[in-house]
Amino acid sequence: MNKIVVSIIFAVILVLIIHKIADVIFYVEKPEKSAYQVANVTASGDVESMETKSETSASGDIMALFASASSEEGEKVFKKCAACHTVTKDGGNKIGPALWSVLGRKAGALTDYKYSKAMSTYGKTWSFKEMDGFLLKPKNWIKGTKMSFAGIKNEKERASLILYLNNNSNNPLPLN
Repeated sequence: MNKIVVSIIFAVILVLIIHKIADVIFYVEKPEKSAYQVANVTASGDVESMETKSETSASGDIMALFASASSEEGEKVFKKCAACHTVTKDGGNKIGPALWSVLGRKAGALTDYKYSKAMSTYGKTWSFKEMDGFLLKPKNWIKGTKMSFAGIKNEKERASLILYLNNNSNNPLPLN
């Protein structure tokens, strides 16, 4: 039994010694820079360009998109929202708040709905630009919102939906 234990320990020590010797013999110094460099690209630049693109599309000329959008198309797009929201005049809240007259209303203003803290403290009024940015990616526009919707990437669909929401209001906002 002793011979077996000693031979196992000896084998382990021998493997460790061979590993150390191989590291010394075949030592390779790592370069400071990667061998494959892509010109004019930095990690921070990628993040900034993504943020700028997101802000540009959200703050882009939503008014110009209204020319090619229609409220009827917006009604079709609203089907994505209908599981959580209503847009009828006396429609109650569902998982999300009722959206009748949402444009022109302060964010988090319905008294009979429990908003997330982020939405309650947001404090801005839902304008065309605000709604466009929010619908693009809600979690990025208002950090901490409990709305789990991924967003609508298509600008024309967002514009159509905003027109539809604007038409479903006591006082629609002027489009000029």
